[in-house]
Amino acid sequence: MEAQVLSAYRIMWLFVFFDLPTETKRQKKDYTRFRKKLLKDGFQMHQYSVYTRFCGSRESANVHIKRVSSFVPPEGQVSILTITDKQFSNIKHFWGASTKPMPKPPQQLEMF
Repeated sequence: MEAQVLSAYRIMWLFVFFDLPTETKRQKKDYTRFRKKLLKDGFQMHQYSVYTRFCGSRESANVHIKRVSSFVPPEGQVSILTITDKQFSNIKHFWGASTKPMPKPPQQLEMF
């Protein structure tokens, strides 16, 4: 079995951006269901209505893109952005006037 070297250009991050209506009881239920399914699939809240997920490869990212697209609510807008770990490392975060370092990406081992 060959050892694979993790490359910051092969490791992917998925961003899911969404703007879902919450005016009716049904829309609120759809919003809650969508958000809970994102969390169950391993996404973390990055900002309000912006969720991110670490993926070890493009193939893994495609699996999660397909999964998210299967539970998109009937109303509203959902966008998915895929970027490399190298690109993700260039994000600058500001909390007020100060910056904070990015948290380290999770260590993930894929066995297939």
